Amino acid sequence: MTTKPKNPAIELKAVTFWYRPNDWQLTLPALRLENGQHLFIRGASGTGKTTLLNLLAGITRPNQGELWVQGQPLHQLSAAKRDKLRAAEIGVVFQQLNLIPYLSVLDNVLLRASFAKKPNSAHLQRAAALLEALGLAASLWQQPASALSVGQQQRVAIARALLTEPALLIADEPTSALDADNRDAFMRVLLAEADKCGTTVIFVSHDQQLKSYFNYELQMANLVQGVMAC
Repeated sequence: MTTKPKNPAIELKAVTFWYRPNDWQLTLPALRLENGQHLFIRGASGTGKTTLLNLLAGITRPNQGELWVQGQPLHQLSAAKRDKLRAAEIGVVFQQLNLIPYLSVLDNVLLRASFAKKPNSAHLQRAAALLEALGLAASLWQQPASALSVGQQQRVAIARALLTEPALLIADEPTSALDADNRDAFMRVLLAEADKCGTTVIFVSHDQQLKSYFNYELQMANLVQGVMAC
């Protein structure tokens, strides 16, 4: 297993974010998650789940407060430095998936290594192992991503996010297109792969049945309570 930093995976202090002054605000008094812990985030549409994920991924910065990811002060870093941190330490799977439609399944997964500027030795072997574990047959690996179903594309996006064993994986509704059997198989593989490399998982879903896979929960309706044990 990869050795992860001793800093908390995530630490927020008095974070507030708004798109326009005097408009809706996301306010988080405090939140702390240790390395290797897995957090389930739930909440209705419009409660700020995606906004929170954008903050944790370094896509946006808080207007007020402190936001630390892997010991790095995202609230102080420039956009370029946040991009660099995200490429090196954070795997992201958003609802849009962001696969390159004309690239093959395998090439889409290997893009992660290119973005992170890491040596590519053994990446092909790991990509193959991840795709196989996620239930994508080898006959699909050279197919363009556009030829796959939405559920298959979601699994490709997860394999890409996990390729370089990131310290943090952020997933926004990655099981939305899967039936119950495939969803449960997917969750077992995802969390097992994350545990192998000590990756912290932040997972958003409307599917309350997935809560059973997690030890910690954050309810968007009552953020003042912070992270709670399930």
